[in-house]
Amino acid sequence: MNVSINKIAYWFDLYRFKSGYDHKFNLVWLFVFAVTIIFIGIGLREPWPADEPRFAQVAREMVETGQWFFPMRGGELYPDKPPVFMWSIAVFYWLFGSIKIAFLLPSAICSVITTFLVYDLGRRYWSAQVGWRAALLLLLTIQFTLQAKTAQIDAMLCCWVTIGCYGLLRHLLSDGNWRWYFIGCFFMGIGVITKGVGFLPILMLLPYILLRIFQAKVQEIQGSWRWAGGILALLAAIMLWFIPMLLLVEYSNNPVFEQYRDNILFKQTATRYANPWHHIKPFWYYFVAVIPLFWLPICLMLPWLFKHWKHAICIADRRIILPLGWIVLVLLFFSISPGKRGVYILPALPMLALITAPYLDEVLSNKWLNRLIWIIIVIIAGVFVSLGLAGLLDHEALVKFETKFHIQPWGLCLTVGILACFATIVSFKKAKFISWIIFIPGLWILYSTWGYILRDPIKTPKIILANIAQQVPQDSELGIVGLREQFILFSPFKTTHFGYHTPQNFQFMKAWQWQADSNKRYVLTFKKTDLTCFNNSKAIELGRAHNRDWILFTEEGRLLECDNPPDDVYAFTFQPK
Repeated sequence: MNVSINKIAYWFDLYRFKSGYDHKFNLVWLFVFAVTIIFIGIGLREPWPADEPRFAQVAREMVETGQWFFPMRGGELYPDKPPVFMWSIAVFYWLFGSIKIAFLLPSAICSVITTFLVYDLGRRYWSAQVGWRAALLLLLTIQFTLQAKTAQIDAMLCCWVTIGCYGLLRHLLSDGNWRWYFIGCFFMGIGVITKGVGFLPILMLLPYILLRIFQAKVQEIQGSWRWAGGILALLAAIMLWFIPMLLLVEYSNNPVFEQYRDNILFKQTATRYANPWHHIKPFWYYFVAVIPLFWLPICLMLPWLFKHWKHAICIADRRIILPLGWIVLVLLFFSISPGKRGVYILPALPMLALITAPYLDEVLSNKWLNRLIWIIIVIIAGVFVSLGLAGLLDHEALVKFETKFHIQPWGLCLTVGILACFATIVSFKKAKFISWIIFIPGLWILYSTWGYILRDPIKTPKIILANIAQQVPQDSELGIVGLREQFILFSPFKTTHFGYHTPQNFQFMKAWQWQADSNKRYVLTFKKTDLTCFNNSKAIELGRAHNRDWILFTEEGRLLECDNPPDDVYAFTFQPK
């Protein structure tokens, strides 16, 4: 009996939670925390736009059509990304038979792996306490957990990049661990065939070279030929996908596959970086629009971290200099490109958490930082309590919001506000940064359960498709002009579209021709003033979804005449199983 009590006391020892000195304790509770925060909510929602329905549909088609090597989106080749991330979703879809479960698992698993890699680096090169704090800090940073709970490629890319950094640091900080150097380089290659920029960890060699020149140690890592072997390991990983893809394209004798090859090798890599065609932002975008919000709370600590990092540079502490130099290079790399999205800089976050953790005691002892964190939670409490109460009391503006978006989130808002109030009250006479530690995990749990259930109906086109099902026979075919992947993903009908990047006037021309071949074909599109080939006055209104009003055309809605589309406009069809 005493043994059992002692075991329970061990696993719930508050001192061990606070100190982080016990490695075994850390491993178990870090797993519990990471899995709880990241995995909760899986199975409670469908894929949401913009990217999730696309990747989920591609993965579904891989399983249902057997075409695994060349990703298809509604029967059309999808050349924007290599297939690794879609493969991972497809494997889980094949295992579980549910896209609702499968689509979030790769990001979640990769994020847990990333968390443990950060912990292990902190433990090895500082202490178990530093590793524990670095991992928890990463979990408490907004962007990391947000992407862990999102089916975009970036969480998986972040994992491969972190493995690359892990391998390089195990090599560079241990005076030559070549096995980890090659492993790190290999996973950089896996990162490249996941999303192009997987080579980023190699940039860490630049500050290492500068250190060897200006702050050299008595004995540096030798083995010149082995350094080149890392590039071979990186290329070997890339060739796992690259060579089979080239061979399959070559022997297909199909110009469509040749276009896929050229697009993914050139347009989606160097061209996308140097001369992007969307997401154009100024150089300073990440520093003023992303980091101040999505890197909370670490970004608040930066003014108090700089002096510690400066001291580390002065004493040539490579544990800090290498990750810090790499983070700066990554931010510069993405800032130079005109095309920017907030998620692009996610891979830098694990290393930032790592080099923040050794100084947390000193940084969090600053009263101004504590007050700043606490004030943020107070503001959140005030905003959400006010919003929740106003909504429950039918404030006029919020009633209009309900009517427009068909959602009543006021109970959730009030609960979030009460949670924030609780966090501020508990931490008021203690270290005020505790308010963040209490509030953020609770927020993620509420969002991933109650929030998912509230948002799911308005983030999917199920209502539109249900309205279509009431208007047409079950064996009808649906043609979509202005494709949104979620319509294919959730459609019970055989679905045709006319090219994702095809100009919409040409899509309407092709849809007009397509519909003429059968009286069981219907055209779905969204309201627009410059409609061609169809009569707006004869459209069947279906409702609003994804910020657009959707309409359906029967054969009665067709104009008598319509121009012919160009010869290179095709119809692509997907038949759900």
